Amino acid sequence: MSIIDLFESSEHRNNMAHFAAIYNLAISDGEVNESEKRIILKFKDKLDITDDEYYQIAEEPNKYPIIPQSNLDNRLERILDFFKIIFSDHQLDSPERNLVLRYAIQLGYSETVAKDLISKSERIFNYDFDIEEFRGILKAIE
Repeated sequence: MSIIDLFESSEHRNNMAHFAAIYNLAISDGEVNESEKRIILKFKDKLDITDDEYYQIAEEPNKYPIIPQSNLDNRLERILDFFKIIFSDHQLDSPERNLVLRYAIQLGYSETVAKDLISKSERIFNYDFDIEEFRGILKAIE
């Protein structure tokens, strides 16, 4: 097996674990609604998850542990993906909050930073920020 094969295999395992976490978040508050289904299918394609892998993950989403991300951008992208599925129903309920906190810690954030990140993300996804905070977000993007 070549180095490239090992890298691709590792990257795919990482993607499968991430997809399993997304799926687990979708089912954490009960049944998967239509909006969540659409997002799940988009992530399935984005993460290159096969139909067989999808069904394996759906059967046992907890079988695939979160893989810590050493790169800050990768961690933030993973967290953003989690919030996309969580807020597909426009709310962060208690089971989702507990699960996303656990996942954020597993990704490599300290508990304090993870809680702060979740709190700020919830405010952003709920559009609960004032004009100065909005300016700060836009300036950070520039």
